[in-house]
Amino acid sequence: MPENHLFEYAIIRIVPRVEREEFFNVGVVLFCKKLDFLEVKYVLPEEKIRLFCDMLQMEELKEYLSSFEKICRGTADGGPIALLDKASRFRWLTATRSTVLQTSKVHPGLCDDPEQALQRLFDQLVL
Repeated sequence: MPENHLFEYAIIRIVPRVEREEFFNVGVVLFCKKLDFLEVKYVLPEEKIRLFCDMLQMEELKEYLSSFEKICRGTADGGPIALLDKASRFRWLTATRSTVLQTSKVHPGLCDDPEQALQRLFDQLVL
């Protein structure tokens, strides 16, 4: 029987007008220390975003989400945060912000395969 491992995740949200506190989910970032796993999965539904708030710049949102990927992967073009260890990168990505792109509070879970857990959470909470 596969061993279950503790993981942590947060939902990535777009908050078009921060003062109204309205948002919709666009992705999930998941961290599992034991399996050395840090990944993000997201979708940018441009038509939905335009209907919700036509003032947002799609290119900026794409850049912000791309930076999440670069930081998760630890690539050199991810800036100084991408050079930190995975736990520190996850904590930085999930820190409380008052911007258009935010994350939920961090939630725990157990899994034997973090990639499958990420896909399941993405399917349930985003799609």
